Amino acid sequence: MNASSKKVKVITVTGGKGGVGKSSVSLNIAVALCMLGKKAMVFDADLGLANIDVMLGLKVSKNLSNVLKGECELKDIIQTGPHGVRIVPASSGLKEMAELSVAEHSGLIRSFSSLDEDIDFFIVDTAAGISDMVLSFCRAAQDVLMVVCNEATSVADAYAQMKILSKDYGINHFKILANQVHSEEEGKIMFAKLLTVTNRFLDASIELVGCIPSDANMKLALRKRSCVVSLFPRSAASIVFTQLAKSMIRWPVPNTATGHLEFFVENLINSNGTNVEQEEQNV
Repeated sequence: MNASSKKVKVITVTGGKGGVGKSSVSLNIAVALCMLGKKAMVFDADLGLANIDVMLGLKVSKNLSNVLKGECELKDIIQTGPHGVRIVPASSGLKEMAELSVAEHSGLIRSFSSLDEDIDFFIVDTAAGISDMVLSFCRAAQDVLMVVCNEATSVADAYAQMKILSKDYGINHFKILANQVHSEEEGKIMFAKLLTVTNRFLDASIELVGCIPSDANMKLALRKRSCVVSLFPRSAASIVFTQLAKSMIRWPVPNTATGHLEFFVENLINSNGTNVEQEEQNV
């Protein structure tokens, strides 16, 4: 993207624990945004265990690993999903993708900087855990959307991730999405417990932005290689996803961020103050 491009809203979807539904949330939010007339792209940032393309049944012949090997350009791997959502597929089962070198990071920068895509939202679906890569994606985004289920391990892992991001990296605001809850009240009670702990121990604020209900249509849509907002737009989960997408459109873009994709990736790679060109020479 060039400097004259419009601002792009970069949102990282994370959660600390695996199995909380980050990929499903990322995909459904992006498609809901497209259904509202916005242009959205999902970056499958679980670089070694990607699954967004599998969830949609997309036939991917090349992915991000091929870009980093110089076999194709980033624009060559981008896929189109329901309602025009754009997908940047990573790879699955390749350990080296989760352990990229500095030179490969630099290649990733160049790939995104040359990307000429007209989009409004760039949704980053992270891997589980608190690896350096996951934390870097969270630091680089303009908003961190934390997906939390009403179970002890999910709440604990979400808190642990927020603690690291707050104390070590200065991120002081998180948006919380209660997922797979039986009622909105259950989601609010879970959020209240998390709020009590964060208010006591962290110099950070959290905000509940939605409660996605446990909906059998979610699993049915997954089996049909689709997303619930597209296949069952009137289902309980779809209604909440649509409401969330509408609110996201109103989320402000911070003045401190350009919103360009090259800004996002450069911040991802240079977040620790490393001079990439100097490091490249040492590789």
